[in-house]
Amino acid sequence: MKNGRLLSLLLPALTTMAFLTTGCGVQSIPQTKNKVEASLAEITNQYKRRSDLIPNLVNTVKGYAKHEQNTLEGVVEARSKATQITIDPSKATPEQIQKYSEAQGQLSQALGRLLLLKESYPNLKADQNFQNLQAQLEGTENRITVSRQRYIEAIQEFNNLVTVMPTSWTNSLFFHYEKMPQWDVTPAEKEKVEQAPKVEF
Repeated sequence: MKNGRLLSLLLPALTTMAFLTTGCGVQSIPQTKNKVEASLAEITNQYKRRSDLIPNLVNTVKGYAKHEQNTLEGVVEARSKATQITIDPSKATPEQIQKYSEAQGQLSQALGRLLLLKESYPNLKADQNFQNLQAQLEGTENRITVSRQRYIEAIQEFNNLVTVMPTSWTNSLFFHYEKMPQWDVTPAEKEKVEQAPKVEF
């Protein structure tokens, strides 16, 4: 009899507690943290795809622009530096993300210089392999942009969950997660982005 009475008191309390915790971030905070980690992994995946395209692009350009050795070596060196820096999405610190971003930014700049060579070499510009590689590289750059945007949105969603009531209470009680830093460009990139483009006719 005592067990039946205890169960009849405990069941409504457990039901109420389950109802309250489902809407307060018990599931959504860890799910969103997983989403952030997956978004960062997707950025890394797209950078890897870009890195895999570079050797073919460099070899194609070598055939037409042999005396552009400095540009070619710059791309190879930037790729090497960019692939040496890896991050674990589940343990990434703001400093690691910044170093990773800087290395990828340097690679983007080196690739930009390499792609400008086509203007000086009409045969290179007409080469089908070069055109295909350039199209793949442009597509990858677009995927990187989309991946970064998704990562930024996932960070925002996570930060809202851990800092805005009532889910911030759940975070304080169970998880103790800190607000995550947003993806940001390097100071050099910021300066470049903030300058108005020059248009010449």
